[in-house]
Amino acid sequence: MDEQKSTGIQRSSTHTRRTRKKKKNQLPFGIAVVLLAVMFGILLGHKNPGMPIFWITGLAFGYILQRSRFCFTASMRDPFLTGSTSLTRTVLTAFAITTIGFAAIKYGAYVKGLPIPGQSYVVPVSLATAAGAFMFGVGMVIAGGCASGTLMRVGEGFSMQIISLFFFIVGSLWGAHDFGWWKLNVILKGKAIFLPDIFGWIGAVIIQLLIIALLWIAADKWENRKNLA
Repeated sequence: MDEQKSTGIQRSSTHTRRTRKKKKNQLPFGIAVVLLAVMFGILLGHKNPGMPIFWITGLAFGYILQRSRFCFTASMRDPFLTGSTSLTRTVLTAFAITTIGFAAIKYGAYVKGLPIPGQSYVVPVSLATAAGAFMFGVGMVIAGGCASGTLMRVGEGFSMQIISLFFFIVGSLWGAHDFGWWKLNVILKGKAIFLPDIFGWIGAVIIQLLIIALLWIAADKWENRKNLA
C-alpha cells in the first residue's frame, strides 16, 4: 500500500514537471536592451558630451537599487510590519558614511575661505517640517515606495507604481506652483539650524554620528525583541 502511494506521488510529481511551462530564454532580450542603451548613450553624446555620464550613472544606480531592493520606505516600514531592521540599519550606516564625507567636503571649503557647498539646503525647521514628513511617510507607505523605490518598480512593470509615479509628478508640480506662498507664510517662520555653527565642526560630526549609532542600536534591539516574541 505504501509502495503504491509513493509510486503515485512520484508519477504525479513527474507529470507536474512535464506539464510545467518551460521558461523563456531572456538572454536575447537582455542583449537587445544593452545595445539600445549603448546606442541611446551615443546619441546623447552627440547632443551633449556630458550626457552619457549621467545616462550611465542613472542605469548603474537603477541596477543597484533593483538588485539590492534598497528602499527608504521599507527601512521605516519593515520594523513595524515584519520586525526586520536589516534595511533600517543599512540606511543608518549609509547616513553615517555620508555624514563623514559631506562634513569633509564642507570643512575643506570652509578652511580655504571658499563658499561652503550645499548651504542652500540648510533651511528653517518648524512644525511644518514634521507635518510634511508625516504626510510624506504615510503617502509613501500607501504607495509602496518612495521616489527611488517607485521608479525602480516602474521599471519592473508594476502597474500600481505607474499610478503612484503619475500622482507623484502631479503633486510635485502642484507643490512647485504653490511653494512661494508656503515658503513665505510657513517655512520661513522656523529657524535654520547648521550644527557646526552651534557645536563646531568636530562636535557636529560627533553628535550626528552618536545619534545615528543610538538609532542603530535601538533598531538592532527591536529586531531581537521581535524575534524572541
